[in-house]
Amino acid sequence: MRVPKTALSAALVRTQHTAARAPSDTYASLLLRCAAERSLEKTRRIHRHMKMSGFPHLSLGNKLVDVYLKCGAIEDARQVFDAMPKPHPVSWNAMISSCVRYSRSREAVDLYNRMLWEGVMANEFTFSSLLRAFSELGLVAQGGAAHGRLVISGVDATNAFVASALVDMYAKFGKLREARVVYDRVCSKDVVLTTALIVGYTQNGEYREAIQLFQQTMKDGISPNDFTFASVLIACGSIGDLRRGLLIHGVMEKLGFKLGCSSQTSLLTMYSRCGLIDDSIKVFEGIADPSTVSWTAIIGCLVCNHREELALLMLRNMINDSVRPNAFTLSTALRACSALALFEQGKLIHAFATKIGLDGTRFVCAALIDTYGKCGRIGMARIIFDDLPGLDLVSVNCLINAYAQNGHGVKAIRVFEMMQVSGLEPNDVTLTGVLSACGNAGLLEEGRRVFSFIVDSYKHGPSSDHYACMVNLLGRAGKLEEAERLITELRSPDKVLWRSLLSACKIHGKLDMAKRVARNILELDPGDDATYILLSNIYASLGQWNEVINVKSAMRRMKLKKDPAMSWIEVDREFHTFMAGDRGHLKAEEIYKELEVLITRTKELGYVPDTRYVLREMEELESERSLYYHSEKLAVAFGVMMSSNDKGDIPITIFKNLRVCGDCHSWIKLVSQVVGKEIIARDAKRFHHFKDGLCSCSDYW
Repeated sequence: MRVPKTALSAALVRTQHTAARAPSDTYASLLLRCAAERSLEKTRRIHRHMKMSGFPHLSLGNKLVDVYLKCGAIEDARQVFDAMPKPHPVSWNAMISSCVRYSRSREAVDLYNRMLWEGVMANEFTFSSLLRAFSELGLVAQGGAAHGRLVISGVDATNAFVASALVDMYAKFGKLREARVVYDRVCSKDVVLTTALIVGYTQNGEYREAIQLFQQTMKDGISPNDFTFASVLIACGSIGDLRRGLLIHGVMEKLGFKLGCSSQTSLLTMYSRCGLIDDSIKVFEGIADPSTVSWTAIIGCLVCNHREELALLMLRNMINDSVRPNAFTLSTALRACSALALFEQGKLIHAFATKIGLDGTRFVCAALIDTYGKCGRIGMARIIFDDLPGLDLVSVNCLINAYAQNGHGVKAIRVFEMMQVSGLEPNDVTLTGVLSACGNAGLLEEGRRVFSFIVDSYKHGPSSDHYACMVNLLGRAGKLEEAERLITELRSPDKVLWRSLLSACKIHGKLDMAKRVARNILELDPGDDATYILLSNIYASLGQWNEVINVKSAMRRMKLKKDPAMSWIEVDREFHTFMAGDRGHLKAEEIYKELEVLITRTKELGYVPDTRYVLREMEELESERSLYYHSEKLAVAFGVMMSSNDKGDIPITIFKNLRVCGDCHSWIKLVSQVVGKEIIARDAKRFHHFKDGLCSCSDYW
C-alpha cells in the first residue's frame, strides 16, 4: 500500500480504517487546516470523503462554505450553501460579501432578497457589502431603501464601518449631500470613512470640497492613507492648484509617508496638470517598480503636455521592462501618434495590440480610427470601424472627424445617419464633426439641415463650436452676409466666430467686410495676432502694399509675431523640416535640382505661378521665383527624390503647420500627375489627397 505523503492524507486514511463515520471534530479540524493552507484540492477531497463515508456533510455546511470561499471557489461554496436547510447568518454574510468581491453584485442582491424572505436578520456586515453591490449596479432606489431598512432594524448607521459603505454608495450615485449627512453624523470618524467622502467629492468634480475636507481631516488628527493622498492630489491637479499640491506633497514627506502606487501616480498627474511635466518625470523615476497604471499615467501626462516623442519612448521602455500595457496605455500612445501623424509608429502599435489580444478593445479601436484618419489613411480607419462588434459613440465620432479632415463630407453624413438609425445619440463632438465635414466639402444644404436639427431637436442646442462651423460653411460658400447675420443673432459672439468670417472675407476678397469684422475682433482682443495676419494677407492679395506695411508696423509696435511657415516629411522614421528658401538640409543641392526639374515638367502641363500668394511687394519675376521655394514645395521635392526607387503605391506624405497656399496646391496637383504617385498633404485645417492631377478637396478649401 502507498504511504500517504501528507498529514492530511494520513488523517483521511485513518478515518477510513477506524470507522464508517469520522467524528465531526476530525473533519472540522481538517477543514480548518485546509482553510489555513488555502488548498482547494484538499478541501474537495475532504468534502468527497464526507459524502462517501455517509457523514452528514451539511452539518458542517457553514464550515465548508467558509473554507471554499477562502480558497476562492465561490461556485463550490454556493452549491453547499444552497443545499443547506438553514445557513448561519455568518454564511449569508460571507456569501454576499464574496459575490460583491468577485464582481457578482446582482447575485449578492438576489441573496439579500432571499435572506429577507427567509426571515434572517441582516446586520452591519450584511449591509456594508450589500451597499457596494447597489452602487456598482446603479440601483439608487434600492440603495435608499436598504439604508431605511438598516435604520429600522437597529443597525448603527453612525458606526464608521457602516457609514463608510453608505458614504461610498451615495457618492457613486452622485448624491453628495446625502453622503455628507451620513458622514457628519459619525462621531468617531476614521481614515476609511473620510477617504470615502474625499474620493466621492473628487470623482464627482467637487475638487475644492475634497481639499477642504482633507484639511479638516489633518486638523482632526486623522492620519491619511495612500488613497486619501491620491484623491486629494487628483483634486489639486484638476483645478490647477499647484500651491496646495506642493503643500500636500510636503505633508507626505514630513510625515515620512511611504508613497504607494496610487499616491505616486496621482502626484505625477498633479504636477503634469499644473504644467510641471519635468517634475512628473522625476516622480515617476522615483518609483521603484512602476505598475501598468503608473506607466500609463506618465505616458498620458507626456501626451497632454505635447511631449509625444518621449511618450512613445516611454512605451518602448515599458515593454522592454516586461510590463504589459493595457488598452488605456496603447490608446494613449496612439494619441501621440495621431498628434504627430506618425503612421509607421501607429502601425507598429496596432501590430503589438494584435499580438497581445487588445486590438479588439473599444478604446484601442477608437484610437486606431483616429490615428489612421489623422495620418490620411482613411481606408484603414474604415476597416477598423467596420470590424467593430457594435457601434459606440467614441468610434463613430473618430470616423466622422476622419472623414471631415480628409474631405469626405458625404461619407461623414452617411455615418451620422447610420448612427441615428441605430439609436445612438449624437453629442457635441459628433455634430461639430458633421458640420466641419460639410464645411470642408462645400455641402451647404446638408450643413443647413444638420444645423436645423441641432437648433430644433438636439437637447443641448447649438454650442459655440457649432456656430463657428456654420459660419465657416456659409463663408466658404460665399454666403458672407448670411454668416454675419448668424453671428449678430448671438448675444455675445466670441472672436472665434468673427475670425471664421474674416477668413471667408480673405477667400472672397471682401475688403470692406473684412475691415468691419477685424474691428469687432480687436474690440474683444486688441492683441489678437491672427486677425492682424489675416488682414495683412487680404491687403497683400489685393496689392495694397501700403496697408500691408501699416498692419505690420502695428504688429511690431505690439510685439506680435507671425509663426513662420514650415513643412516636414518623415522618411525612414526620421523627420526632415523645411522653411521657405531653406538651404540648411544636408541634401539641399539635390533637393533644389529635383525641384527645378519638377517645376519645368509641371510648367509643361500648364503650371503658372500665382503671384497673388506673394505676401510682399516684388518684381514679377522675383515674385515667381519666391513661390518656387515655399516650404511645401521643398518637402514634396525631397519626398519625390527619396521615393524614386519605391515600388508599389506608397504615397508621399507631407505636413505643414499653416494652410497650404493656393499656388502650392495647384502645383502639387500637377506633380502627382508628373510622378504618378499619390501625394498627401496635411495642413493646419485638413488633408489634401493629390492624385492624377486632381485633389480630394475638388479645389474647395
